[in-house]
Amino acid sequence: MTAITHHIPESILAAYAAGNLPHPFALVVASHVSLCPDCRGALETHQALGGTVLEATDAVAVSSDLRADILAQLDAPFVPAPAYDRTGVFPGPVMEALKGKPPRWKTLGMGVRQNILYSNNEGSVRLLFIPPGQAVPDHSHNGLELTLVLQGSFSDETGRFGVGDVEIGDEDLEHTPVADMGDPCICLAATDAPLRFNSLVPRLLQPFFRI
Repeated sequence: MTAITHHIPESILAAYAAGNLPHPFALVVASHVSLCPDCRGALETHQALGGTVLEATDAVAVSSDLRADILAQLDAPFVPAPAYDRTGVFPGPVMEALKGKPPRWKTLGMGVRQNILYSNNEGSVRLLFIPPGQAVPDHSHNGLELTLVLQGSFSDETGRFGVGDVEIGDEDLEHTPVADMGDPCICLAATDAPLRFNSLVPRLLQPFFRI
């Protein structure tokens, strides 16, 4: 894998360490951290700082009912969640979201395919398969978008993004990502609001593709 040059911002890493990120973005961060030693080290620093803050915080009394509920949960049998390793281009967190199975691709046209991993009112996260040379229609954003490259690469007005790189899209970014030549580009993309497409056809198809 080539060197990762586009990383997760510190503010997002801090929110992830504190457990404050919506699930779609948390999945992208977990997947990037599994590939990037630099961000993994930065995350460990945030987690250590959080632990120090907790140790310095004064204890707070809880009700007897809450205490009994917590103790009951501690007494319940522990059933460990299955652990998933990286499989092919998919990091462990993505394999967990896929429940250990291959993606179930659905076509979006022009060779582009997607597999929605999670979607609710807090946002969505999906795998995208984009053939070499194929462009994603020109669009801007109604909110935040994190896009992690898992295979191949793509380029847009802001630069080139290869395996492990993350592009941060917000309301100020309007772009036309194009998959570079070579391997098809596979990305993990999370959003908290629908994209704003500039062309009529993508806007008409948007409700069906849930983008």
